[in-house]
Amino acid sequence: MTRKRSEQINLNRMRKHFSPKPLAIGIASVFLAACADNRQEATIYTNAQDCVNDNPEQAQICESAYREALAEAERTGPKYNSQQDCESEFGPNQCQHVQRNSGSFFMPFMAGYMISNLLSPNRYQYQPMFTSYSPYSSYRYRWIGAGGYDYGDLRKRNYKVRPDAFKPKPAVTRTIKRGGFGSTVRAKSSWGSKSGTKGGWGG
Repeated sequence: MTRKRSEQINLNRMRKHFSPKPLAIGIASVFLAACADNRQEATIYTNAQDCVNDNPEQAQICESAYREALAEAERTGPKYNSQQDCESEFGPNQCQHVQRNSGSFFMPFMAGYMISNLLSPNRYQYQPMFTSYSPYSSYRYRWIGAGGYDYGDLRKRNYKVRPDAFKPKPAVTRTIKRGGFGSTVRAKSSWGSKSGTKGGWGG
């Protein structure tokens, strides 16, 4: 009687052949550790003076990064048709009116700015940060990056972030209505990612 081909297969040898090797496991662990170490230190300051107080020798960088973050906040921040819509998302007296040649809009004040590589004059990185003080927002007292990424509690200032956290975000060129901050952030899956580099405030 002819034996089936499958009966001639040594299953024990196959299991041994495909068992994970300690060396492979070690390499994978080193690779994962390297990815984690790729994160860089970053700090959130509420204003330039806050940064200068912590880094008096880097006062010029603190002030330059703050001015650049303000400009970036206007370019990438959420924009609303009315003050009421903006304040419903961010809280009373938390919005400003901006007039430009292309039109006018309301947007939240920049609540702070995240900065990294502060000791490197030509390599420092920054991004504007927002927060909500509205009792109706799920992002109340949370640090929100320019891309809509939730960094956590407003009381926390020091973070380890991936380098792409500072990549340029898309400009926002149109206004959004009430619900744009909370509901739009939740609706965009990319804003729940670790990178926080995609999406936008209705832009």
